[in-house]
Amino acid sequence: MTAEMYAEFAVREARGVSPVYERLASAVSRNEGLLELLAGLPAAKRQPNLLFGVVRLLGGPVEDAVAFHDFVVANWPEIEAEIRVRITQTNEAGRCAVLLPLLAALPQPLALLEVGASAGLCLYPDRYGYRYGDHAVGTGEPVLTCAATGLDLPVEPPRVVWRAGLDLNPLDVTEPADIGWLDALIWPEHDHRRARLRAAAALAATDPPLLVRGDLVDDLPALAAQAPADATLVGVPHLGAPSRTGAVAGGVRGDGHRPAGTLDRERERGRTAL
Repeated sequence: MTAEMYAEFAVREARGVSPVYERLASAVSRNEGLLELLAGLPAAKRQPNLLFGVVRLLGGPVEDAVAFHDFVVANWPEIEAEIRVRITQTNEAGRCAVLLPLLAALPQPLALLEVGASAGLCLYPDRYGYRYGDHAVGTGEPVLTCAATGLDLPVEPPRVVWRAGLDLNPLDVTEPADIGWLDALIWPEHDHRRARLRAAAALAATDPPLLVRGDLVDDLPALAAQAPADATLVGVPHLGAPSRTGAVAGGVRGDGHRPAGTLDRERERGRTAL
């Protein structure tokens, strides 16, 4: 099963996106020694992104399959220990370019609450700069570019007066090791995403968000209750979990005097393309 997972990752996810990971995943899928090491991990910990990210975090090579194999075999105890305590986490600030037209159209000011917030970099849509073709919004860094069709684009960013996130494993934007893990998870060729991560993290570190370790269903209502009563409370579910949008909406529903709403990135992705 692990061999098939790596072979499928090479073809369906890495091909055309990351030649390095396509070659590497294909090589792992055929390497009995590496597959045997991975077999000693829980099934959920055998995924390619987790293995490759940990190797990169530890300074190992991923461009050459032979060098990768030798590094993994020589350093497996350390690699295994990291894999067992880590999860794959992405924090793509570029997604704010998709959300901006929707957020700007809501009654202002806003209180943002993101589920699966990671380091909270998507909680700063008011601080970044944007370019939708020739249309510019905001003057902050990083500048997020986006192609948009069929949307009324705002002339200025939304006004955010409160921002908070919920995550099973929140990351600290002021902790270099946490940002290093996010960096290690970015695929090797994606230097533009790496630069965007660093710029967004530097901005967020000047005013860190409120991030709470907790579960969506059990801990969201209490966190939502901390939002200012005179702000529009907006729940932003994590990309990749649209099936839980209903739970997010329930957790941030207004209390009679606070307007509230929920954004679903999967649904809006059909209207705006990064």
